Amino acid sequence: MIELDDLDRNLLRTLVADATLSAGEIARRLGRSQPAIWRRVKRLEGAGVLAGRWVDLDLEKLGFGVSVFLGVKLATKGRVSLEDFERAVNAIPEVRMVEHVLGLYDYRLRVVARDIADFERVLRRRIMTLPGVGDVEANVLLSEERLPGPIG
Repeated sequence: MIELDDLDRNLLRTLVADATLSAGEIARRLGRSQPAIWRRVKRLEGAGVLAGRWVDLDLEKLGFGVSVFLGVKLATKGRVSLEDFERAVNAIPEVRMVEHVLGLYDYRLRVVARDIADFERVLRRRIMTLPGVGDVEANVLLSEERLPGPIG
């Protein structure tokens, strides 16, 4: 665990809001020098706090108007069946997230589709045919609000 000071927390909040900002722009916003900010970013990366940066795609504008969360319970459990399921589900392009969870279901998937008919096709032809799939529960995403992480 790394100790964070106020500058670290402000830097992380700034990056969470917009990870495309340059070190110079972040320095300007936080009232610090560019080298000081660059050193902080490198320290946070080295400590594993900043694990990567990525682009957030607007799936609706790309034609994927439906997001569905699926709870998947495997019919059989064991190391081999988990690995087989994970390998197969990771090959489905419509599956945007796979989480192995503890609870009623073994996995939680986020699936995107063009519309409900397209989702039904993905469900029937791809997901229900995966190795070991037992029960599946679908929850259609109605709206989403992204909140900043617990930076303190």
